[in-house]
Amino acid sequence: MKSLLKHPLKTLALMGTALTLSAGVIGSAVAADWTPSRAVEFVAPANPGGGWDTLVRTAANVIRTEGLADQNFAAINVPGGGGAVAWAQIARDNGNDHKLFATSPPIILVPLAGTSRFNHTDFTPVARLITDYSIVLVGKDSPYQTINELLEAIGENPRLSVGGGSAAGSMDHISIAGAAAAAGINAASVNYIAFSGGGEAMTSLLGGHVEAVITGAGEAAAQLEGGEIRALGVSSPERIAGLDVPTYKEQGLDYTFDIWRGVMAPKDISEEALRYYEDLFAKMMETDDWKEATERLGWLDAYQNSEEFGAFLDTQLTQFRAVLGELGLLRN
Repeated sequence: MKSLLKHPLKTLALMGTALTLSAGVIGSAVAADWTPSRAVEFVAPANPGGGWDTLVRTAANVIRTEGLADQNFAAINVPGGGGAVAWAQIARDNGNDHKLFATSPPIILVPLAGTSRFNHTDFTPVARLITDYSIVLVGKDSPYQTINELLEAIGENPRLSVGGGSAAGSMDHISIAGAAAAAGINAASVNYIAFSGGGEAMTSLLGGHVEAVITGAGEAAAQLEGGEIRALGVSSPERIAGLDVPTYKEQGLDYTFDIWRGVMAPKDISEEALRYYEDLFAKMMETDDWKEATERLGWLDAYQNSEEFGAFLDTQLTQFRAVLGELGLLRN
């Protein structure tokens, strides 16, 4: 299990880093004739406060402050089903050149787990943008001081709950299950509680309803500054700059997990609109505002254009199908 859960995701995420400059230059070399004629709906398929929401609002803000588009990119939250509710709505809007949505591994995982009939092939890949990492959080008064202490407690008492902002069988669940497996615990026995977004999961943690929360490191930065929660470990290969949290590896747990995030659009958007958005996001990633935001959030730039992102998603489907099969969560 460890090789499936660790190496493919790590390799693919880091592979995107090398493409950041080359693909960005290629993508911006051809200027699109099309431009939006009205506000662009930019959907986060979850409640405010999670990784999708953070990506949407950060990108929309940079586009606005840098003057990269004449039209507004309006952040819209559509929670439910680990993304499935939003995907169903967007799938009915085929050909809409004025709609985008944030995406990440759940676009692959949720359909495989059988809780959405729409998968990545029902939409248009626009661009992969960044890589984030998982972080495990507990309340400030929690008895657990390290990731190993928490996992050991879970192994002894499978009723201990870990919350996350993605659906069962999706990103956060897979991440904590993989960490458990690396620690010698039956991954399928992890009591994962799915919430409709990272913000709701965090609220549950603060209310004492779950023992821990697993979420994206980027979206946890602000909450950590508040002092009400503590981080036990982060799934990155090395410590994240600006986030003084030990990695799993530092604590003797040979496990990493990468969370890529990108942008997709409805199926059958015009070729002109697709080229416009590719060019826009490539330009956005070269701005000072974006670079400052990614440094603050601990994100790693990992740009891929539409064609490259589509091929990457197909590869992820193969990898995640094997992972879910090992966990006994494959339904589709």
